[in-house]
This record gives sequence, structure tokens and C-alpha cells, in this order.
Amino acid sequence: MASSETPVAAPAETPPATAPVIRTIAMPADTNPAGDIFGGWLMSQMDLAAGSIAALTSRGRSATIAVEGMIFHRPVKVGDEVSLFTDLVRVGRSSMRIHVQAWRRERHRQESEKVTEATFTFVALDEAGRPREVTG
Repeated sequence: MASSETPVAAPAETPPATAPVIRTIAMPADTNPAGDIFGGWLMSQMDLAAGSIAALTSRGRSATIAVEGMIFHRPVKVGDEVSLFTDLVRVGRSSMRIHVQAWRRERHRQESEKVTEATFTFVALDEAGRPREVTG
């Protein structure tokens, strides 16, 4: 950027207008050694949210086979309300791609900020644990 240019602030993002699939509170037991919420805890919450949509979409059992583009934008603190929003991106013959966004809100504030996002891929499974066609 040239020195004469003034940076333009990016528009503030707002959470999706849909209801979150999961809303939970980050607790002290979920912290890493630095005192922030452990990234693995947040990823597991995202996997649960995506898995809920995969089960509804496939009308049965499914399993996570990949996570793409995991980006941690900001930390989550103890006591934050974490809301997980999903978007069904694609349904294949046996697979489903689900984008998940995690947003945090301090308990005493109205404003939320996106903290993490990723795309989860699930495969529908039959009773024997083999891939099956998505029947939804």
C-alpha cells in the first residue's frame, strides 16, 4: 500500500441469520495451558454440529472423513457463549460437505465475532460401517 493510501476497514461480519445448530458455554476444563479455550475442544464442537446435519441429511449414520480449511481467527475465552452455524455445501452419492462457522459472544455483551471456520466432509454409512448412498 502506498503511503498516501488510507486503509479501509472491512465491514463487520455478523453471524448467520439462521439458528445455530449448537450453542454452548466455554468452561475452565476446556482450556489449554495458556488459559484460552483449547482448539481441539472447539473443533470437536464443530464436528458435532456438522455431524448433526450429516445425520439429518443422510437419514442415518455417518462419519467424518476430512476437515478442510480450519482457520482460527480469534481465541475463545472461558465463559464465552459459542454458537455453531452450518451450511450444507454439497451432497454427493455417499458424501456430504458441511461448512461450519463458530462465533463467540462474551456473556455480558450483545456483539458476536467469528472465531473459527472449516469445511467438514462426512460419508453416510450402512449398518456394517461401509459407505452407502445418501438417501435424504
